[in-house]
Amino acid sequence: MDDSEIILAVTQSTLSNAGFQVFAATTLAELDQQIEHGPFDLVLLDVQMPEQEGDEVGDVLRHSLGVDSRIYLYSSLPDDELEARCKLAGLDGYIHKDDGAPAMLEAVKRALAIRRV
Repeated sequence: MDDSEIILAVTQSTLSNAGFQVFAATTLAELDQQIEHGPFDLVLLDVQMPEQEGDEVGDVLRHSLGVDSRIYLYSSLPDDELEARCKLAGLDGYIHKDDGAPAMLEAVKRALAIRRV
């Protein structure tokens, strides 16, 4: 989920071209529609969204809706802030947008390789 259609298109294209099935959303309403079609292996959430912060959305997904997917924040915020937001919301980690699409793809592959307990 990202409110930037450009970043969303690049992310979706990069992951799709690598063989991943991708569902994209730019709003909470679109995300709600997509979540119904889960389960998903990974959910990427932009932090700075107009309707609600991504870590707050992740917290609701994980703790109120029972989404068991890996949930990662996808942001340009500093490491310490992203780490704190992930910990507070009970999320699995974060990926930096600033590192570019190839680094995002590798981070997604690493995230999916981690076995959940």
